[in-house]
Amino acid sequence: MASPKKSTATPDLDASQRTNAVVRFAGDSGDGMQVIGDLFCDESAMMGLGICTFPDYPAEIRAPKGTLSGVSGYQVHFGATVETPGDIVDALVVMNPAALKVNLDSLDRQGLLIADLGAFTPDNLKKAGYETNPLDDPGLQERYKILKYDFTELTKETLKDFTTIKTTDKLRSKNFFTLGLVCWIYSYKLDATIEWIEGKWAGKGELAPANVATLKAGYNLGLTAELTMPRYTVTRSMNENGVYRKINGNDAICLGLIAASQNCFRDIVIGGYPITPATSILEFLSAQKNFNVKAVQAEDEIAAIGVALGASYAGSLGVTATSGPGVCLKSEILNLAVMTELPLILIDVQRAGPSTGLPTKTEQTDLLQAMYGRNGESPIPILAPASPSDCFDIAVEAVRIAIKWRTPVFILSDGFTAHSSEVWKIPRVEDIPDLSVEPIRHGEKYVPYQRDPVTLARRIAIPGRPGFEHRIGGLEKNEEGKVDYHGPNHEKMVHLRRNKIETIADTLPPLTVEGAQEGDLLVLGWGSTRGAIHLAAKRVMAEGKSLGVAHLRHMNPLPKNVGEVLRRYKKVLLPELNLGQLALLLRAKYLVDIQTFSSMQGRNFTVSEVEQKIREMLP
Repeated sequence: MASPKKSTATPDLDASQRTNAVVRFAGDSGDGMQVIGDLFCDESAMMGLGICTFPDYPAEIRAPKGTLSGVSGYQVHFGATVETPGDIVDALVVMNPAALKVNLDSLDRQGLLIADLGAFTPDNLKKAGYETNPLDDPGLQERYKILKYDFTELTKETLKDFTTIKTTDKLRSKNFFTLGLVCWIYSYKLDATIEWIEGKWAGKGELAPANVATLKAGYNLGLTAELTMPRYTVTRSMNENGVYRKINGNDAICLGLIAASQNCFRDIVIGGYPITPATSILEFLSAQKNFNVKAVQAEDEIAAIGVALGASYAGSLGVTATSGPGVCLKSEILNLAVMTELPLILIDVQRAGPSTGLPTKTEQTDLLQAMYGRNGESPIPILAPASPSDCFDIAVEAVRIAIKWRTPVFILSDGFTAHSSEVWKIPRVEDIPDLSVEPIRHGEKYVPYQRDPVTLARRIAIPGRPGFEHRIGGLEKNEEGKVDYHGPNHEKMVHLRRNKIETIADTLPPLTVEGAQEGDLLVLGWGSTRGAIHLAAKRVMAEGKSLGVAHLRHMNPLPKNVGEVLRRYKKVLLPELNLGQLALLLRAKYLVDIQTFSSMQGRNFTVSEVEQKIREMLP
């Protein structure tokens, strides 16, 4: 790590050591904010820092340039101990006035504001709703440390000798100028970014050296302007020994599915249809042919799950990924999977609804749809990852349940988890459990719906093998696999299918509570809210306040001790990115009064929001 040089300027600009910091890059969706945000994460990880990110995409596709609706952002929280993307931004990089207007309220007082002065033109100011240039406002200069440079002109000057590149293409690299400057401010090296650039534009003329030159020019601006520019170093994480990589939730799910497929000796067949924010799962898996992954981009959501279920019937691991609107369309074939009792993995990367809603924003509003969004009594196991890296373990667990209990399984991720990144310790192959099941042997008598005495799961015969012919389809059947319309048989099979899912709870770890094991308040969460809830509770407990905090990953069935845990507290607070869906289920099941704390703003909770609510509920 580069050693910081001590500034001789005013004390507030002295180089300083920090335990963590939050940086947000913001600009038009075409300004490359996601690219440089991702690369800044790579450099952070290479420095041995913990990271948590929040990529914030515009909800409107190709919004008019320079408008508020077209602002794209990427927030990075990095440091020694990191669990959320951060509440307050320490350094805000804005590439136009609209980005400033949308994001300024998140910047800490006396935080660092870096602005592309060249983009603050009268036309851009008007689009953002400014009558005058806010960078000239004395009040703004009083509240923040402001660095304003014309990145357009600086980029042009840097690349004036690159004659084979068009001017428009040169200007696209000004995001790298900005990245270089921010890397200098936080005492980063540029090695990982340079390696990425050289790989990205290898064999494409001067593009690679031009982008490297722009990156270094931004870094050198920090060197030459050292006396007027702050510089920081951030404490490294104390990670245990192992091999680490940066990972987001969608990629972690894919790697978990691949690892599980290898350990249950089934090829993956994913039937998919592009939908935000789940598309990258289909894209990732389609490139994994070396792991015997077969990807089919179907004509619609219904066909996609049909492909996956057909693959499961044929002996593969059927997978499909979508978001809330796609789940609506898949529900009929999903119910067929319930009736036929075939393993299937359905990944729902939740987004804000209803209907098209806010396609790039996050919510937890599909829980009731996953529980009950089908006709008839059709119970399905539901899992919810707590973080991007937890998506790997959740995917392995989903395959374990699907294969052993012969059932479709929901993975309820969300847009925040899918696109957020963190540092993940790669597990050892020998630590991934064996997920294989006992096959039906040649000559063995096959009874299609004969039950395992422990799991109540039926055995599955791969089609095409002589002696194992049987009926398949959505009509109710008896144990022999024959269509049976009689009421008593139907009721028997309904109870068997439900009880089969309930037996999964016998294998689940109990719900654990951090902090007070009984008393005034329990703060309960599920899914991606864990980071904010956990940190908020820790802040309050650090002051000697008594409360417990717990988090659910298995949503159906629930761990067997959930009711007992809830009843140990006078009050239960449940923050959810919905209007109280899990609270509704828990109240009905356990008759415990649970207070919902909702947020429906297309983003996850901040730590301060949850902390304030906890304080309100404590005596």
